[in-house]
Amino acid sequence: MGFILIFIFGLFIGSFLNVLADRLPRGESVIKGRSHCEKCRKELVWFDLIPLFSFVFLKGICRYCRTRLSLYYPIIELTTGIMFVLAFFYAGFRIYDLGFMISLIYYLFIVSSLIVVFFADLRYGIIPDKIVFPTVLVSFLYLALNTKYLILPHLFSAVGAGLFFLLLFLITKGKGMGFGDVKFAFLMGLVLGFPNIIVSLYIAFLTGAVVGCILIVWKRKRLKGTSIPFGPFLVLGTFSAIFWGEFIFQKITSVLR
Repeated sequence: MGFILIFIFGLFIGSFLNVLADRLPRGESVIKGRSHCEKCRKELVWFDLIPLFSFVFLKGICRYCRTRLSLYYPIIELTTGIMFVLAFFYAGFRIYDLGFMISLIYYLFIVSSLIVVFFADLRYGIIPDKIVFPTVLVSFLYLALNTKYLILPHLFSAVGAGLFFLLLFLITKGKGMGFGDVKFAFLMGLVLGFPNIIVSLYIAFLTGAVVGCILIVWKRKRLKGTSIPFGPFLVLGTFSAIFWGEFIFQKITSVLR
């Protein structure tokens, strides 16, 4: 029952994350203005906004102008629901334990932030500072209040990851790596610590290279004049390190021996 409830809760949070991922990169307010169709600008009523269900019921078409709706909406909602279940499982699902509840709230917040970063960068090529900076603050407070002994290791990981990406940013003059990636790398290090930050970066660069090669082969991207947002790969690496970092690190080190 707990997993079902957290999944449904995730669907509703995912609906709000849709708004954040869509409006923040465009500089729009997330609290002013009701949800509306991007094509006809018609304001949506409550039964058009039921997560996942409304999209399926309307067959992915706007009720008013019959324009096909973006698949981003159900994908973000479904992704959030699934990731909330994983966070619930990772935190230990001890609903009567205060420590569990604090950890759960923290990881749900981290998951939500990562999902916004993933889709905002994927759609607009922007990692919103309004997501990164508050998440850095929350992560630091969580470490300070719950695991003080991890503050310095996580800070060193954050600074190390940030400097590494800053170096890449300077070497490529911002063409191979955006400054948003630099700030996000700092956040990754603060959340993950060592050695999970190594795992996350390994997965990010590996998946980024694989997807880049596939797109080039398909002639979707060329070697010059175009770029692939790296934020989504960093998010994938972060998710992998949060939930399976220790297992992956053991496998990587065993292969390198």
